[in-house]
Amino acid sequence: MEQWAPHTVTTRELIDPAPVAALAALFDDGLPAPLPDDDLPPLWHWVALPRWPVSSVLGTDGHPARGTFLPPVDLPRRMFAGGEVTFHAPLKIGVTVLRESTVDSVTEKSGRSGRLVIVVVCTRLSTVDGSLCLEERQDLIYRDRGTPAEPKPADFDPVGAPFRRAEAGSWDFATDPTLLMRFSAATANPHRIHYDWPYATRTEGYPGLVVHGPLMSLALAETLRLGRLAVRVRRLRHRNQAPLFCGEPAQLKVTGSVLELLGPGGTPRTSLEVESHEEGTPHA
Repeated sequence: MEQWAPHTVTTRELIDPAPVAALAALFDDGLPAPLPDDDLPPLWHWVALPRWPVSSVLGTDGHPARGTFLPPVDLPRRMFAGGEVTFHAPLKIGVTVLRESTVDSVTEKSGRSGRLVIVVVCTRLSTVDGSLCLEERQDLIYRDRGTPAEPKPADFDPVGAPFRRAEAGSWDFATDPTLLMRFSAATANPHRIHYDWPYATRTEGYPGLVVHGPLMSLALAETLRLGRLAVRVRRLRHRNQAPLFCGEPAQLKVTGSVLELLGPGGTPRTSLEVESHEEGTPHA
């Protein structure tokens, strides 16, 4: 860690229509797929700006080996813990943007499960002429691997479309290994906990494949479109409180300004707080 220093990485990126279409096909929720020149829906920049690492830099977990952009943290488990996204202007599908990313802080702590390291990454997306469109903070947590749990069965029947309307303001959300694989491909995410069942269960100690944190947050954001809520989003705060495992029943609920993904038994897994552009106050 002593030889590593944070630095800013600036790239020109296409808001690619292909992965946007891939996410629309994955959600299969009856809404029209966003097209070139359309505004990108909230949080879909996670899909629209894919960045595949070259094979020679990958580490054991599938992510690029640490010590270049991200610090060389020596803990094996990496989790997408949450963050905040502020929208200043629409991102148009098919245009090129400037992306500036930097590691803002690295904090070591001790928790109930032992040592952990919190890495905060900040990103700005701007038009090529310098107009700011989006600012984002992502919180990544690294911790030690868990004790191998009793793995869940690895065989699943296809779930079909993942969204099913349950009642006013709520949807059932279903996952299977194919859904997770397709999301990994759409977001250029090679993390093995999402598609490699032996690695997820035997090496990292999870009871099954882990549903992506960004997928859970995007599913919650999609309820704004599914509910036909006329909200011009100004800011989204998202937090992953506990993992959801592939095949576990889940429900998406809209309650005022807070959207929640609930796992088995109604336990909170992910939350999303929405602040509208018009009022500057939470609204959903």
